[in-house]
Amino acid sequence: MSLRLFAALDLPDDVADRLVAIQRGVPGAKWRPRENLHLTLRFFGEVQETVAEDLDLALEQVAVGTAPFDLALSGAGFFGKEAPHTLWIGAARNAALLTLAADCERAARDVGLKPETRKFAPHVTIAYLDGRNVERVIAFERRYALFESAAWRVDGVRLYSSWLRPGAPGLYREEAAYPFLAMSG
Repeated sequence: MSLRLFAALDLPDDVADRLVAIQRGVPGAKWRPRENLHLTLRFFGEVQETVAEDLDLALEQVAVGTAPFDLALSGAGFFGKEAPHTLWIGAARNAALLTLAADCERAARDVGLKPETRKFAPHVTIAYLDGRNVERVIAFERRYALFESAAWRVDGVRLYSSWLRPGAPGLYREEAAYPFLAMSG
């Protein structure tokens, strides 16, 4: 059996509520439900159960060596220049976040998963788009270019499984939680 897995950071309620509140103004956007809002550190894809067990141990080791850090969201944008497909809110520049993502990538490679080919771009996906309404997408990006959330304390990573559902948002289930155990310096 295999699972479709990803490692992510959860958002605090107040930040998620703010993201839900701005989900408007782009016709045809498939806005993400509140329970699906997260910041993905590494999408692992379809993983066999035995590899998932190794990944679980590798992510636990990542957490043991990671200290809690503060994070905020900042700015807005979209992927797909000529045909926008994803609308997002970005994460503020954060060295600890970049290190954590790199550690999740290393964990994936250590258990034999293929390297991620795309550069890590920390963001929260808030909508999927159909490539139309480019002007409205650009207007949304401009409107929220200066968006900033309150900072929150990140104190762990979660491993989620994901099921795709035709015509409906993906269904995510938490498989494991990894609290950070290193001391802040």
